[in-house]
Amino acid sequence: MVTSSTVQQARQQIADRLREIRLDAGLTKRAVAAAAGWHESKCSRIERARTPPSDEDIRAWCRICVANDQAADLIAASRAADSMWTQWRRLERPGLRRIQESVIPLWESTRDFRIYSPFLVPGPVQTTAYIHALLKAVRDRRPNLVDDIEQAVEVRVATQHVTHEGDHQFTIVLEENVLRHQIGGPAVLREQLEYLRSAMSLPSVRLGVIPFSADRSLLHPVEMFFMHDDVQVNVELVSGWLRVTQPSEVEMYADAFRRLSEMAVYGGAARALIGQAIEAIS
Repeated sequence: MVTSSTVQQARQQIADRLREIRLDAGLTKRAVAAAAGWHESKCSRIERARTPPSDEDIRAWCRICVANDQAADLIAASRAADSMWTQWRRLERPGLRRIQESVIPLWESTRDFRIYSPFLVPGPVQTTAYIHALLKAVRDRRPNLVDDIEQAVEVRVATQHVTHEGDHQFTIVLEENVLRHQIGGPAVLREQLEYLRSAMSLPSVRLGVIPFSADRSLLHPVEMFFMHDDVQVNVELVSGWLRVTQPSEVEMYADAFRRLSEMAVYGGAARALIGQAIEAIS
């Protein structure tokens, strides 16, 4: 699957454009570096996409190469590449409430949600206690975070209105182990599983569970991802959050979701797996 290499590919495209601008101007890397007051190695690093250029680097490059008309587009592309990948630490620095608020416009504008999770129940069908346990774990891992858990929980719960209002549709596929992971303790997990089973009756929700016994020949478990229509995919990785918008890569996730969906069971079979997980808690 696509990970942070997506960002590297976008940066390489910018580097290639800068190289073309230099070659069209008939300049060597040494000449560009001398005119900009850089060490020659900086030009090499920029053209190999080893060092992302700053806005000022791009302006200087285009000015030296007499291509000022291309600077604005390159700066916009560079900023877009940077926005694809965000470290959790950077996201969480202003507080957890801000993260929850940031997704509201995207959630409200999305009509077709496709969500795959290999390790936890996803946001649209989480209980308040489950949300609290997840966010508390984040805070405990990041001791310097602003302690705004209660406000963050309120925002995430309020965001769930999209599962009950409008024409939003949610197709959610979970690995069976999601039903067994002790998040928040037995009581919290039991409540979450009972709610999950009842949420299957919502007109907007189609829930599938990939059982332990599934043939994984089609696709092994992958990273957790949210598909927002056919426009954007948000991927949750260990070190950060990846936003995928390139059509060919969005289609890769759409294909992965189709394969994962084919391995899942639905309706009564899914309810039975949830029921077994509830019984296991006892």
